[in-house]
Amino acid sequence: MQRAKRFCEQWLLLSILLFGLPGHILAGDQSFIQEIIKLGPLIQEALQNNPELVAEQAQVEAMQERVPQSNSLDDPEFTIRLWNTPNSLNVTRSDRTIYGLAQQFPFPGTLSQQEHIAEKIVEQAEQRLAGKKREVIAAVKVTYYEWFYTHQAIEIHHQEAKRLKQFFEAATAKFRVGKGTQVDVLKAQVEQSKWFQHLPILEQKKESAGARLNTILNRETHAPLGVPVKPIGEPRALSLEHLQNQALQRRPEILEAALAVEQFDSTIKLAKLQTYPHLRMEVQRWQNRNADDGFGGIVSMNLPFAFWTKPKYDAGVREAMAHRKVAQFRKRTLENQTRFQIQDLMAQIEAKKKILNLYKTTVLPQAKLMLRAAMAGYRTDRTDFLDLIEADRALLTYQLALVRAVVDWEQLLAKLERVVGTEL
Repeated sequence: MQRAKRFCEQWLLLSILLFGLPGHILAGDQSFIQEIIKLGPLIQEALQNNPELVAEQAQVEAMQERVPQSNSLDDPEFTIRLWNTPNSLNVTRSDRTIYGLAQQFPFPGTLSQQEHIAEKIVEQAEQRLAGKKREVIAAVKVTYYEWFYTHQAIEIHHQEAKRLKQFFEAATAKFRVGKGTQVDVLKAQVEQSKWFQHLPILEQKKESAGARLNTILNRETHAPLGVPVKPIGEPRALSLEHLQNQALQRRPEILEAALAVEQFDSTIKLAKLQTYPHLRMEVQRWQNRNADDGFGGIVSMNLPFAFWTKPKYDAGVREAMAHRKVAQFRKRTLENQTRFQIQDLMAQIEAKKKILNLYKTTVLPQAKLMLRAAMAGYRTDRTDFLDLIEADRALLTYQLALVRAVVDWEQLLAKLERVVGTEL
């Protein structure tokens, strides 16, 4: 009997050496203090350096250069006409040389409509830039909170490792004095092994979230980031009707769609102006070989109302009206989608609000009490080791679920801000 007990003790010691957790893993690496990284500076950095935003800004600048092009007249024409040139092709022997300078003038109002269309295109590009900014801000927030979750999950698992070490020591102590079983010790080791299995997955998620955040910031994917700040995670009063009205007035995509309708209104006016004649004027200087020199001129205009050309211009008007109709229904569709998205996100936010309140006030405190009761009962032989493990698993699950709920809340709020088009 003594020999068997000594063998079991030696086997347990060997198991501790083989499976026991290293101290720096249990306690975390405290050899250096990482910098605290707040969300605000990251958003500002993304707005300055994100390549998609830089490209959109360049697109706006390119569109702005179209405005002075749209309200300008066509290039003037300079002509030289040679009359009755001899067979020798000696142009100096031509009987008459005519120098002309011509300019075409569109029907009044044409250039102003072209300029108005170009300005609306610029304004649409500016709204696309504003929408891209909201998209980048939302991406930074969602990724930052996911990055925070991985940090917290790893911290919770380190706390779990400390508890498992305590369970292992308690089970070993009871086994040595003959009050516990070898099965309890093995269960503790199995729980430690499961912890080792989860930790690399969390580390991988942390690395992926950090790389994603660095990508949005236009940094190297492996650039150090520091430690994220815990979000507030406090429910805020939000009105569905107010948010929907605010989105219809401020969401960049809806404003862009409204500008597109205005653009095609001007396009219709421009198409109708094409049905009016355009004037062409030319001033000439005549040089005659055997007669006096003189001046001349030509005034001409096109006839867009001729019966064989008018259908072309009528079709242009109908085309512009069809484009306006498309723009109007796209705007309506976007408004309907915006209302739905806000209502859907609000429903999810309200559900997360209830879950957060439940975890903070009921579930997590009860889980902590249950673990303390199970630990006390195990030490006094009133509960078995399985009850202790189940209570610990429940606490770990609820701790992670609380952090997940806080992160989900903040991510949903970031998505809602993206849809509304402004900070809440």
